[in-house]
Amino acid sequence: MSIKKVTLTNLVVHLLCERIVEATVLLGGRKHIFGENKKISKTNCWLTKGKMSSENKKFKVLVTHPEVSQEGIDLLSHQCEVIICQAAPPVLSEILEKSKGVDALLWGNNKPLSAAVLDAAGPQLKAISTMSAGIDFVDVAEVKRRKIPLGHAPIVMNNAVADTAVGLLLAAARRFHEGRLKIETDKWEGGHRNWMLGQDVRDSVVGFFGFGGIAQSVAKRLSGFDIDSVLYTTRRRVSEDIEKEYNAKKVDFDTMLSQSDFVIIASPLTKETAGIFNATAFGKMKKTAVLVNIARGGIVNQQDLYEALKTNQIFAAGLDVMTPEPLPSNDPLLSLPNVVLLPHLGSATQRTRADMSATAAHNVLRGLAGEPMVSPAY
Repeated sequence: MSIKKVTLTNLVVHLLCERIVEATVLLGGRKHIFGENKKISKTNCWLTKGKMSSENKKFKVLVTHPEVSQEGIDLLSHQCEVIICQAAPPVLSEILEKSKGVDALLWGNNKPLSAAVLDAAGPQLKAISTMSAGIDFVDVAEVKRRKIPLGHAPIVMNNAVADTAVGLLLAAARRFHEGRLKIETDKWEGGHRNWMLGQDVRDSVVGFFGFGGIAQSVAKRLSGFDIDSVLYTTRRRVSEDIEKEYNAKKVDFDTMLSQSDFVIIASPLTKETAGIFNATAFGKMKKTAVLVNIARGGIVNQQDLYEALKTNQIFAAGLDVMTPEPLPSNDPLLSLPNVVLLPHLGSATQRTRADMSATAAHNVLRGLAGEPMVSPAY
């Protein structure tokens, strides 16, 4: 590269970096601005290991899934050398082999992100981002110990997951799956006024276990169904403005269970929440109650849920997550008429997956530049 070209390149980079960052992602009608009117450093415009010269090498980023949306790949490719794993579903051995010497990881799968992966990458690893909201598959303590920035992508999936939750709630409450089974088995009983009656959403009390962005997006949608009120159980109370907007009240776990017509699980999977929805919890719920889980399967004791549904201790359930995943085709839950099951489709829209990919890529680029991530996990 000639001196003239290098000088021109530096000038262009300088001018670009002096501009205010206005890269935006439309998230459910809200505009999130990366940078918030702050100038970005030159490293965020052109990421190299050291000052610009013909001998410098770009940072290496490993993308651990070949089906990560192109939007994120393109963002990374402009500034970094991108290495993409080819196995789908991902294979740990390939991830370990290709992670050697990389500077960042875009973790596009839910396989355990453990110390073994970090060791394989090496001490030069500077940034990690998942494409998920939950990070229960990440050894967060180990990542923190090594002082590696960790990002995730929760906000961009709020709308898609909320839509899924409402769909599951309606399908379970109005017995959609059971109705399909009646048709398939020639048991459509026409002429009976009290046949296949379900539960009303109108004037119902909706309980949330966890009341973050996804849960609030669900509450927003349900307000259009003229629900009565929202009860929520969290460690910390949300703002008064949010409570007023959704007619919501913070209550303890037992109160939420006993007074809710619908119970929606929207919390992270942690040591404290694992298996908390068990036989005892189901025993405190109304017999007409509907359970919806769009969080993590491990929050529910699945055998206890099976018994509660089979004995009509609760009315129905709608699950987008379960244990294990994939669920075996002979799992007892599949034998029940009063459970609606989806194969973890909560964020599965083209727009949402593209936004998740872009958010993870921005997290990685910011981490490599030594700047705060767009969506830090801690």
